Amino acid sequence: MRFLPTDEQRAFTRSLHTMLTAARPPAAARAWAAGDPAPGRAVWTGLAEAGVFALAVPENHGGLGPLPAELALAFVELGRHAVPGPVVETVAAAALLTALGDPAPAERLLPGIAAGEVMTTLRLPGTGPYALDADAATSVLVVDAAPAVPGPGSPGDGDSDVKGHADASEGAHGGGHARDSDSDSNSNSNSNSNRNGKGTGNGAGDASRPGPKATRPPTLRIAPGHGPVRASADPVRRLSVPEGGGEVLAAGPGVAAAAATAVDWARLATAAQALGTGLALLDRTVEHVGRRAQFGVPIGSFQAVKHRLADTLIALEFARPLVLGAAVTMARADIAAAKVAAGEAAYGAARAALQLHGAIGYTEELDLALWLRKARPLRDAWGTPAQCRAAVLRP
Repeated sequence: MRFLPTDEQRAFTRSLHTMLTAARPPAAARAWAAGDPAPGRAVWTGLAEAGVFALAVPENHGGLGPLPAELALAFVELGRHAVPGPVVETVAAAALLTALGDPAPAERLLPGIAAGEVMTTLRLPGTGPYALDADAATSVLVVDAAPAVPGPGSPGDGDSDVKGHADASEGAHGGGHARDSDSDSNSNSNSNSNRNGKGTGNGAGDASRPGPKATRPPTLRIAPGHGPVRASADPVRRLSVPEGGGEVLAAGPGVAAAAATAVDWARLATAAQALGTGLALLDRTVEHVGRRAQFGVPIGSFQAVKHRLADTLIALEFARPLVLGAAVTMARADIAAAKVAAGEAAYGAARAALQLHGAIGYTEELDLALWLRKARPLRDAWGTPAQCRAAVLRP
């Protein structure tokens, strides 16, 4: 099968590239990291006018889609230009609302997402306690998994939803890159408590023994606020914990199914963004080694440098058809495979860029740092390589 973008898709990506080059997203990203989202919001408005967010929104809600292939091409450009903000999370939220089955939340939020008026961040079960850029988003959506309701004689669930989470530098969840100390801590905790909560023959009234537990349905809510911004490996990706409570938009099994669809879209968009990040790192590295000279010749003429750049290019070019192919099929295993390939290729490009730039690569003043700091978190966001490989192998 011959798979190539159409002329119309190529024209769209060229226009997006031109618009983003003029908008200077690196300056907006630096301001975003410092807590000033105004320049980033201006870039966001330009993306909305170009129709980027409308690609994830159905036509009956003011969008152009869903068009995952065009969206993947767009997110490659967003990665190339280091666009700040919860762009992946907004697309995932649009997918969730579309798949929800309840028209009320979709009618309320999707037109604003398509128009760029609603900047949404999202936290889903199993993706850690954090949300990305909740301080800048106009809507913080949270899907709460079905928590256990204490039965007679059982202890309260207290803060069990956040047990096992550690505030580290990188992570496997959608909100960003603070790592869960155990990626399945919540599910393991719930399953263990359910097993331990079975009756022992002493009667439900025995307060010393955990009693039976019921479960509430999963809920989708708008968080009323968030906690303080946490330290992050990528300062442009600002992490925080959404507050509890808030308005419930929907509840029931449909929320869980819609959340699974949202994860697929988030992984696809993240894979495309990682691919663009890797391509940007490679372009800047090739330019640098062509300029920097040692022994009177550019270091790019050295055989070892050529081999390192060739390996980086091959990894990125092998990831590209996986990303675009996954956007065509939208099969869960294909998306997971694309996420692994693109994430690993981008991380490899970051390692090569850092080594070949030498000491200057470690400086925050060089714009290269914006892409270097982004590659590893994108590799792990919305599913680590191990989690995505498991999804590929899952029957």
